[in-house]
Amino acid sequence: MLIRQQPLEREDAIAHVRALIETGAYAPGDRLPPERELIDRLGMTRTTLRRALEALEREGAIWRHVGKGTFVSSHRSKAGSDGLAELGRQLTPIKMMRARLCVEPALAREAAINASEEAIIRMKMAKDGATTASSWADYETHDDLFHRSIALASDNILLLALFDQLNQVRRAVAWGNVVRKSEHPSKKHSSFAEHDRIAQAIESRDPAMAQEAMRRHLRSVSARLFEEI
Repeated sequence: MLIRQQPLEREDAIAHVRALIETGAYAPGDRLPPERELIDRLGMTRTTLRRALEALEREGAIWRHVGKGTFVSSHRSKAGSDGLAELGRQLTPIKMMRARLCVEPALAREAAINASEEAIIRMKMAKDGATTASSWADYETHDDLFHRSIALASDNILLLALFDQLNQVRRAVAWGNVVRKSEHPSKKHSSFAEHDRIAQAIESRDPAMAQEAMRRHLRSVSARLFEEI
């Protein structure tokens, strides 16, 4: 058992969980040990572990099934990851947003048609986590999870894989021109209401409304960050 005297930093925690997956002979589809066992094995707090798992879920390295556990996704090759990162370095933030506008409204439409009750619960949990975020980093974590939960709700592994690659490129894009004027989102942050409308449309099984709500949300995000789209 590995015992640490101090809580792991976030990136260190992510590296340790990833190493556990890579060295533990876990194949795609295998379930990871329960949280209590991972906490003991890795010597980290429950909060640190959950943040590491959330980051790995955003990467598409793992996926979580409510009530059943955490599972390993299909492994990506390092060469593929490096290629996506290089692609991200060649894109401007505006072109990244245009790519999202091509893909994510369609994913929201598919989610409204195909989402299971479990998928809707996962989506609403991520949405609520963004609303209660205590920092921009925490908000962005849950915002990422909200958008990925919609891709997962499409119930189409090809579309989910496409979203994961798109999201990996998005993270590689330089966002240095985005300046935050506060430590955390305002309670009136416009994305909260926009997320609500997307989630409501998906839960109501309204494909056209879900697609339009996602399109409006992404245009709003672009307007806030870059003042154009």
